[in-house]
Amino acid sequence: MITGLDLTVAIPTYNGASRLPELLDKLRNQISTEHFAWEIIVVDNNSNDDTAKVVESYQDNWQCAYPLKYCFEEQQGAAYARKRAVQESEAKLIAFLDDDNYPQPNWVAAAYAFGQKYPQAGAYGSQIHARWEVEPPENFHRIAPFLAITERGNLPLLYKPSKKLLPPSAGLVVRRQAWLDSVPNKSILTGRVTDNMLTSEDLEMLSYIQKSGWEIWYNPEMEIYHQIPKNRLKKEYLIPFFKGIGLSRYVTRMVNIKSWVRPIALLAYMINDLRKILLHILKYRLKVKTDLVAACEMQLFLSSFISHFYLWRNGYLDK
Repeated sequence: MITGLDLTVAIPTYNGASRLPELLDKLRNQISTEHFAWEIIVVDNNSNDDTAKVVESYQDNWQCAYPLKYCFEEQQGAAYARKRAVQESEAKLIAFLDDDNYPQPNWVAAAYAFGQKYPQAGAYGSQIHARWEVEPPENFHRIAPFLAITERGNLPLLYKPSKKLLPPSAGLVVRRQAWLDSVPNKSILTGRVTDNMLTSEDLEMLSYIQKSGWEIWYNPEMEIYHQIPKNRLKKEYLIPFFKGIGLSRYVTRMVNIKSWVRPIALLAYMINDLRKILLHILKYRLKVKTDLVAACEMQLFLSSFISHFYLWRNGYLDK
């Protein structure tokens, strides 16, 4: 007999009424989950569309052994929605899916199995493939990983702290105890909302988990497809997006660095950012303005260079 709750699939969503049905259908048809107990929780992050009604209509016709639950988080921001999911769940593992992430039929089973095999894994990410609405530019592969496209081969991979690389929150599984042991109650980065372009709140959370000694892994057997609409390939979306990533970088860079070393590390990072800016200008020259990918990379380097000043001036570092 199955006792206790093993895994929660948490879906933070904002105005996801049009995207949720396909995801909920995918979760309704998961296979090989009979030997453990799991649930689905949709965390409505202050939506103003029909998200609640969509979930309610599914609940009315839900005939699966695992429950479909709904909760409302008024405070806007992905970090608040994920925190609410952790509070609502009593499971050992919490698997996060964005409302535009569509898992393969064995995704939940693979998420559970990896957690049992690697008990020191505080978090582990999925293999994420793009589902483009329109084909991206030929050179888009240079920046595709920033859109949560993660294809790192077909073997499990340990993210070593020295590599300064972590998985995205899309398709991420977090061990609840690792979160409770490591993640502070208040974070600096809370996720993109109106009038706040800062992002990388998932990397801040993972950095704290890694700092506490938990392992972070890539699990290729957890495969999902990330729906990327055509508007996310436009300059109007991508430039502010990369600006937000860059401006957030001081936080994610410094989590694992002792406070007395941070001034030295900051200087080293700024010198390296400046080097990247100069090399980028030398390599691409006028293409920095006309080539979309080169323009995104330049925006990332420039914003990373001023990240500390921006965060300090706007009071984020007072948190």
